[in-house]
Amino acid sequence: MIYELKVIFIYIYQIKEMLTYRQLEHFVAVAQELHFSRAADRLGIAQSAVSVQIQQLEQELGVRLLQRNKRQPITLTDAGKLLYDEAVATLHHMERAQQVGRLAAEGLSGNIRLGYVASAVTSGLLSHMLKSFRPGHEQVHMQLMAMETPRQLQALQSTEIDVGLIRPRRYYPEGVEAVIVHGESLMVAMPDSHPLAGKPLLQAADLRDQVFIAPQFDEAEGFAQVLSRLSTAAGFPVTATYRVNDFITATSLAAAGYGIVVVPESIRLFSQPGLVFRPVSEFQERVYLAMAYRSRENSPAIRAFVAVARLCGTSRI
Repeated sequence: MIYELKVIFIYIYQIKEMLTYRQLEHFVAVAQELHFSRAADRLGIAQSAVSVQIQQLEQELGVRLLQRNKRQPITLTDAGKLLYDEAVATLHHMERAQQVGRLAAEGLSGNIRLGYVASAVTSGLLSHMLKSFRPGHEQVHMQLMAMETPRQLQALQSTEIDVGLIRPRRYYPEGVEAVIVHGESLMVAMPDSHPLAGKPLLQAADLRDQVFIAPQFDEAEGFAQVLSRLSTAAGFPVTATYRVNDFITATSLAAAGYGIVVVPESIRLFSQPGLVFRPVSEFQERVYLAMAYRSRENSPAIRAFVAVARLCGTSRI
């Protein structure tokens, strides 16, 4: 008997993929109710339709699944008991697959790889976008990756990331689009012991002969152009003595007395101890962040995030 049950189990396992959802659904209903009429009522169909489905299922399997006796309740055969466990598990997986498929098609589940520059964090833009997108998209997994603008643009083209929060560029790689989503004023950060720290508002002339620290100096575009524009506004050359890759390093040097640094206003929220920030009257320029994404994106989840993020950006510029 044990050998026969094993053979039946292997046979059922091998052909269960051939069975239809309806056949398994009807069989499970009968197996649980142990009554054709009650199973039919539960399924909302005629009893004859249930009987036909069970008969077809037994014919396809070549084995009796139910013991039918007019004077006694329906019972499951040994093969029926084996199939019941498999059928319940299969229906569960099929229903889960259908649910996942529906959520993915509606953009309510999936994966999004999001690149960002440091200013997206210090400005609060990144957290604002993520918080706005979260409701209704709890099944979307967000993977966050800090990287500079040039690297993000490469990663977008190679599909390593799906969306990027970057410094705007005049030109973007083929297949990549971008929209401005944040703008803010510039300030000068300096140690609180600096001679200019006592002035609430700086003049451009005050910055002559100062030692400048330039974040992201290795970029040909983006924030690296700020010192050039400051030099034009001030009317004298402004060059960087210290060249670093990020604002955290730049403000750390400034707080230690190595020089001054032009930063977005939001950096004040993450300031180092001993650091002060002052606006420059003749330099009212703003700097921006853009959201970049592939123009032909097929993922509903990514398209949904871009749509929400665009609205977040519109409210913050």
